[in-house]
Formats: sequence, structure tokens, C-alpha cells
Amino acid sequence: MLRSRHALSSTHKALFQHLRLFSLPSNSDHILGARSRDTHLREALLQMALRGNDMNFQDYNTVLNECVSKRAFKEGQRVHAHMIKTHHLPCVYLWTRLIVFYVKCDSLRDARHLFDEMPERNVVSWTAMISAYSQRGYASHALTLFVQMLRSGTEPNEFTFATVLTSCIGALGFVLGRQIHSLIIKLNYESHVYVGSSLLDMYAKDGKIHEARGIFECLPERDVVSCTAIISGYAQLGLDEEALELFRQLQKEGMQSNYVTYTSVLTALSGLAALDHGKQVHNHLLRSEVLSFVVLQNSLIDMYSKCGNLTYARRIFVTMHERTVISWNAMLVGYSKHGEGKEVLELFNLMRDENKVKPDSVTVLAVLSGCSHGGLEDKGMDIFYDMTSGKIAVQPDTKHYGCVVDLLGRAGRVEEAFEFIKKMPFEPSAAIWGCLLGACSVHLNVDIGEFVGHRLLEIEPENAGNYVILSNLYASAGRWEDVRSLRDLMLKKTVTKEPGRSWIELDQILHTFHASDCSHPRREEVSAKVQELSVRFKESGYVPDLSCVLHDVDEEQKEKILLSHSEKLAMCFALIATPESVPIRVIKNLRICVDCHNFAKYISKIYGREVSLRDKNRFHRIVGGKCSCGDYW
Repeated sequence: MLRSRHALSSTHKALFQHLRLFSLPSNSDHILGARSRDTHLREALLQMALRGNDMNFQDYNTVLNECVSKRAFKEGQRVHAHMIKTHHLPCVYLWTRLIVFYVKCDSLRDARHLFDEMPERNVVSWTAMISAYSQRGYASHALTLFVQMLRSGTEPNEFTFATVLTSCIGALGFVLGRQIHSLIIKLNYESHVYVGSSLLDMYAKDGKIHEARGIFECLPERDVVSCTAIISGYAQLGLDEEALELFRQLQKEGMQSNYVTYTSVLTALSGLAALDHGKQVHNHLLRSEVLSFVVLQNSLIDMYSKCGNLTYARRIFVTMHERTVISWNAMLVGYSKHGEGKEVLELFNLMRDENKVKPDSVTVLAVLSGCSHGGLEDKGMDIFYDMTSGKIAVQPDTKHYGCVVDLLGRAGRVEEAFEFIKKMPFEPSAAIWGCLLGACSVHLNVDIGEFVGHRLLEIEPENAGNYVILSNLYASAGRWEDVRSLRDLMLKKTVTKEPGRSWIELDQILHTFHASDCSHPRREEVSAKVQELSVRFKESGYVPDLSCVLHDVDEEQKEKILLSHSEKLAMCFALIATPESVPIRVIKNLRICVDCHNFAKYISKIYGREVSLRDKNRFHRIVGGKCSCGDYW
């Protein structure tokens, strides 16, 4: 039902007073204003002023659509005020267009006021308002409004479902998302491509990739959005090989990719450090029209950095016409992971000197990490104090404090790091305690390490990494009884350690090795090569670091365990299978152990090969027996 022509809503009255348009001016130029966007809009506003009370639905719809398309906020307000002044009562469609107008002009409050004042709403009105909240990250508002919609008796359509599912994030949101999924099945919308894409994206973001894949496979038709959503789901969960395999499969089926698809593919290639594949994708992008997207260029910088090729990454960075803070961060993180602390500081100073893009939290985190990995702890502390004093306009958070703990700990200043934690303005997180425990393990500080380790076991008893590091610390001190107690506790709590694995890319094929691997087709050849190198390296001064073995066994057995580490298997396979002129590139899913690091230095020194090792924390570039980390990682 429509209200009386004289019954103006309180919202309309407030807006009317705000605009100060108590009567229609005779001078139409005053109404138009100097800011009208173009000829069509000026003409439409002129006609509105001249026609006065004779404006009808079609007239208002035409001029309002012009305002929406050009996001002309002041002009749109004049249209709205004209409706109020002339007592024109808009139909549901026109009222909804007003909501869309305010949303497009980022005036969410005005849009919601209008929505609340609507005498009659339909599914399009509800969906428009829900979509406004979803697109701007107000997930709880979107979900609350959706529930109100159901209670009003309005049945959602495919666009409503596709929109509201994007707000089903977090634990509570996912629970409601499952309930919405049930309603979708009941109303027979599950096979709709828009709804299916949003559903699989919701499940993927919650880590339920198998459910997401099931929805994807059941879609009667697929578009680039649904295909990209499932590829992105795999990539974001670190299932990089699965993401690439699906991408290849969908390409064979005729999938048309867009820049978002390629961004997800590059994320997967970054995780695998598949440089040859990455170059192939880059060459394809150079021949397409999508490379101009900044987000894609940022992904290329990230990919090349994580594949160990900083030269290519910097080349892309330098040639970018537009750089966002993410562009700077990608390059800074790349230098940081390679231990190039000086380059990190130089780039950060360049960013501040240009003053086109302001540093954010991630920027400073990358700089602190670069100082940590590069052994520049004093410079890192200066950066941190610049934050706390306000010289750098970024408020330090838990991650920044954790980075300082890591920086001090890596430098051997374990006691100072411990005192720093005690003085922090908030309760230390598990990540911060974990940084200190790692430092205690590296620098053999058993007293502080034991305290920190047991603190971590209380905070996150299911994290296998804490048991392993504390066990390593006990083992290095010869406290085998404590090692056995920890292992018994792990078994009791059914805590499992992530198995170590290393891989290399050869002719665009990934060769993966696990400790004591027996699955590779050339395993006997690789094992023989490891034994051969062990003997040869010992003649040149190599001494196996038996402290890297946690098991309480004799020295001969410890050495045997060391020789079966996945890093050594991967490096020896590379020696067998690649030309002498090609650098050896190995990726490890965990932190590389000290003995494998030493082994790699001997390969580089004796065979004259460059060795690049990427573990979970950083890159190690070894040339002539010397590592870029300076044995500091």
C-alpha cells in the first residue's frame, strides 16, 4: 500500500531539510549546479525542473539511472528531493532504484533509512540491501537482514542466495550457511550457476574443499566464476598441485580464464615454486589483454619471488605504471624471504621518499622480518621504535611484537627477547612464544626454552611443532628421558607431526621426496648417490651434525637417518638429472635442518653448482659453499 500524498516519512523530512530545498527555484541553473557530470544528465535535470509536478515514473527512472551510472551523488539527491517536494510516491521499483543509487554512492546509511521506510518491499528490494552489506564486509548485518526477509514471508531468489552466501564467513556464519544450503535445496536453486558458485566458495573458504568440489561437479553448467572459485579454493588451502591439475583439466574442456583465474593459478605456482610453469603462464599473459590488472602484476611479483627469481620480480615491479601498497609489500616480502636485509631497507626508504603510497601493517612487518633474516637487528629495532614513537604511522600489533622477538632471538639475544615479551602491553600469543622457543632451540638455551615450551603445550596442546622443537632442545642437551616423555605425551594426545617433504621441478614435472623415500622410480640411484656424496664430503671436512636427530639411537643409526632426509634425496636427484650449468632448486615444506644446510654447501663447493633451498621461513642461496643467510636463519 502507498501512503497519503501528504504523509512524508520522517526520513524524507530529514533529508528534505538537509538539502534545504523548501521550494523549487525558478533559476534552473541553480538546480543544475556546476558539478553536473555531462550533457545527458544536465538535460535530464533541466527537464525535471521544468516539468515540476508533471514528472512520472518513466521520467524519474531515466534521470535516476543516469545518476546511478555516473555515481552523481548531489544530482541524485536533487532527484530524491524533487520527489519529496512534489509529493510523488514512488512504486517499489523506483524506491529500490533510490536504494541502489545511495549504495552506489557509498551512502549506506541513507540507503538503509530508505529501506526501513519502504511501505512495501519485494525480493529485489531485500536483495539490494543485503547485497550492499555483503559487498562492504558487513556480514552480520547482511545475515540479520536475510533472516528478517524470511520472517517477512518474502521468498529469496537465486540472486539473494548468491549474495547472502558470501557473508557466511567464520564459524557462526558457516553454521548459518549450511542452513541456507538446506533452504536452497528445498527451493531447488542448488543447480543454478550463481548459487552453486557462491556455495562452493563458502565451503572452500571454510576448508571443506571436498564438499565444494562435490557442488562444482554437480553444476549442470559452469562459467568462469564457478571454475575460478574452485581453483582458488584449492590454491588458498595450499593444495597447489590439485589446483593446477584442475586448471589444466578445465582448460581442456574449454574454460575461458580471466585475471582472477590466473591470479589463483599463480598463487598455486608460488606455493610449488614451479618456476618453469610460472614463466609459461607469464608468457601467455603477455600475449593477452589481462596483464594490465595490478592484482595480476602483484601476483607475478609474488610468484617470481617465491620461485627464487628476484631479478624478474623486480623487473615487473619497476615497469608497473601503478603500484599499490600490495605491490610494494610483495617486493619487500620477496627480499625479506631471501635474507636481503639491505635491499629491504633501501626499498622501504624509496617507498617513503616517493610518498605516493603509505606503508601499512604488512609493509612494516616485511621490513622487520627482512632485518631479522638479514642479521640487521639494530636497524630492525630502530624501525620498531619509530612505530612506537609515531614516526611511522602504523600502530604495532601482535605480529610486529612477534617479529621483534624473532629478530632478537635469531641474533642470540634470547634473554633480551624474553624480557621484551614480559614488558609487552598485551598477553603474548602462541606465535610469539613459538618465536622464542625456536630461538632457544637454535642457541641451546634450555632453561628459558623449557619454560616457554611448557607454556606453549598449555596454550595449543594439539600443535605438533611445539613438541618437536622442545624435544629437539632436550635431545641436544642429552635429556633423552624428557624426549621420551614428550613423545609419550604426543601419542597420548594423538598429536601427529607433519611429515617433511622436498621437491624439485624438472621439465615441468614435480619430483617429490619424503624421508627414507622408496616411492620414486629412481630411488636406488638416488640412495647410492647420497652414500657416495657422504663419503666424498667427509674427505673434504664434512662432519654430520648428529644433534639434528631426535631419536635416542647410536651414532651410526643417527647418521643413517640424516642421509635419508628429503632435502638430501632431492638435491642428489637434481645432481643426477640436471645439466651441470643449471642451478639446483629444492623446496622444503618445513624448516631445513642444519645438517642438510651444511650438505648443500658442500654440493655447491665441490660441484660448483648454485643451490637454492626454499624452506617454510626463507630462501637459502648457496654459491661456492657460502649461503646468503650467512648461516643465520
